[in-house]
Amino acid sequence: VVGIGQDITARMAQEQEYLRLIDTANAPIFGVDHDGNVNVWNKCTATLTGFAPDEAIGKNLCATFITAQYRDLVSDVLTNAMRGVETANFEFPLATKAGVRLQILLNATTRRD
Repeated sequence: VVGIGQDITARMAQEQEYLRLIDTANAPIFGVDHDGNVNVWNKCTATLTGFAPDEAIGKNLCATFITAQYRDLVSDVLTNAMRGVETANFEFPLATKAGVRLQILLNATTRRD
C-alpha cells in the first residue's frame, strides 16, 4: 500500500475566511444547491427575514421564501446561474417570517467549489 498526501492547511484556512466573509457581509447572501434548497443563509439574510439559518437551510428557496407569482422567475434565474449564465439586478420579493415582502435586488452567479 502506498499513500500520497498533500498539505491542505492553507486551503482550509482560505475556505474558512471565505465563509466568514459571507456570514458577516452587510448584504443578504443566500445560496442554493442544484435542487433549489438553501445551503447558505448569512446573518444579514437572517436579520432581514427573521428566519434563522437553521430554519432556512435545507428548505426549498422558491417554495418557502418566494411569493407564488415570482417562483418560476426566480427558479429560472437560479437554474441559469447553475448553468453559468449570470443575472444582474433582478428584482423579486422575499418573504419574511412576519409575512412582510422585502424587495431584493439579486445578482446570481455560480459558486465554484
